[in-house]
Amino acid sequence: MNRITISIGVLFMLVLLVYMPGWINDDPQQTTTNDEESWRPNYQASNMRSTLYDDKGEINHQVFALKMEHYQLLGFTIFSQPKYTIYVSNQQNPWHVEAREGTLYEDNRIQLETDVEIRSLNEEGFVQTIRTQFIEINLADKTMMSDQPVQINGKDFVVMSNGFTADLTTQEYELKDHVQTQYAPR
Repeated sequence: MNRITISIGVLFMLVLLVYMPGWINDDPQQTTTNDEESWRPNYQASNMRSTLYDDKGEINHQVFALKMEHYQLLGFTIFSQPKYTIYVSNQQNPWHVEAREGTLYEDNRIQLETDVEIRSLNEEGFVQTIRTQFIEINLADKTMMSDQPVQINGKDFVVMSNGFTADLTTQEYELKDHVQTQYAPR
């Protein structure tokens, strides 16, 4: 062996001894996958209040929630105790919607669950309240549907049904499976 080979070997060993402790003590970097990251909300809000307008500048709906979590990668927003006011046309005859839980999707569809109550803020309206455990409302075309038991109350009647669809603009209601109607004029 000549001096050059020995010098290169010693230099290699020296470099190895200098960097080896750093390589051994490095903590493995924790990588998060898209799946893990998608389950973390992008942002959260407490006592959130928001007003959304349509393209004509009129109020489309207002929302209040005790807690809100937005998940951008998954495409939805979760609300705790949401309270919606949905304006049908020209800010006339709004509907007030409350529930314990709600999920708003990117396609302007909200699903409300647990103790859902929809009240007409028009005292002269045919239907005054609707109660159910689940309802899906399309905020774009102002329609709603449920496949759960529903109670619809008016001034002189109570209708029970297993599911229904409704158009808030035209005030048309279709019962999926009518159970019972009580009519009691005052």
